[in-house]
Amino acid sequence: MTHSFVVRIPDAELEPEPLDPAQIVSGTPEVTGKVVWESEDGQQLRGVWQITPGVVTDTEANELFVVISGSATIEVEGGPTLHVGPGDMAVLSEGDRTTWTVHETLRKAYAISL
Repeated sequence: MTHSFVVRIPDAELEPEPLDPAQIVSGTPEVTGKVVWESEDGQQLRGVWQITPGVVTDTEANELFVVISGSATIEVEGGPTLHVGPGDMAVLSEGDRTTWTVHETLRKAYAISL
């Protein structure tokens, strides 16, 4: 996609992104998302992502995100514990092993570098 555009993040329609059951620690979290821009080489992604309450693990890519709504605690193995909510910007590093405890359905806008 080479054209400029606007996405209204709170209202963006998202598609299901099923979690690997091995990632779910507790609860029944559901993930939805939408890539709104991808570089020609596929190494840069921009999008919207949402997760419902529960606890999940992940291994991160290089990511910058801004929380639009909801809240979570993100424990980075061997690193900090991040508390994020509306208006917060966070950076995760490639290879970070994380545990997300989602308190309220969290929606974020993200930029990922692969």
